[in-house]
Amino acid sequence: MEQICVAAEETERMSGTTPPTRDDQSLVASIAAGDREALAELYARYQQSLYSYLLQLTPDHGLAEEMLQDTLVAAWKSARSFEGRSTVLTWLIGIARRQAHNTLRQHKLPLADEAELACVASSEPEPEAFALNNLARDELVAAFRQLPALHREVLTLALVQELSYEETATILGVPIGTVKSRLSNAKRMVRALLMTKEEAES
Repeated sequence: MEQICVAAEETERMSGTTPPTRDDQSLVASIAAGDREALAELYARYQQSLYSYLLQLTPDHGLAEEMLQDTLVAAWKSARSFEGRSTVLTWLIGIARRQAHNTLRQHKLPLADEAELACVASSEPEPEAFALNNLARDELVAAFRQLPALHREVLTLALVQELSYEETATILGVPIGTVKSRLSNAKRMVRALLMTKEEAES
């Protein structure tokens, strides 16, 4: 797999601003047929998105890199099972999430506790009711880092990766309503953290 990573870096350098010649599903089909160059191209296309996502599950950059490589290997092995029911990015993030949880268990590191989700009750009808985009970036990042892992994850999937409710629900293995509730709770927690900061500074 190390050779594929090197090939991915070369593919990324050579691609420049030229649009990719193969769409995601064509790449996965080629990977299923044993095309390592297709895997390298897919890796170059999504390594940053996957790495950013994995860093929300662990603050350890080295461990996130390990998880990323495990995701690459798993994608290579499972490409034939991809049925096109979701986008390729959703498929890859799902693989990354499983690899991350396996790795964290092996290292005996704590996983996010589902009980964390109950710490803030949500009454907002739609998560869009709170617009995070208008906040100062530094303040938002600081508040984001204080969130429990599950809330960071849903914000990353929905706002950073810009996945739909359906795609996020598929990755997390929960109903769409649960995704909306988690996202609303996460935004509410960010707002509460920012308000607390403002009060402390006033």
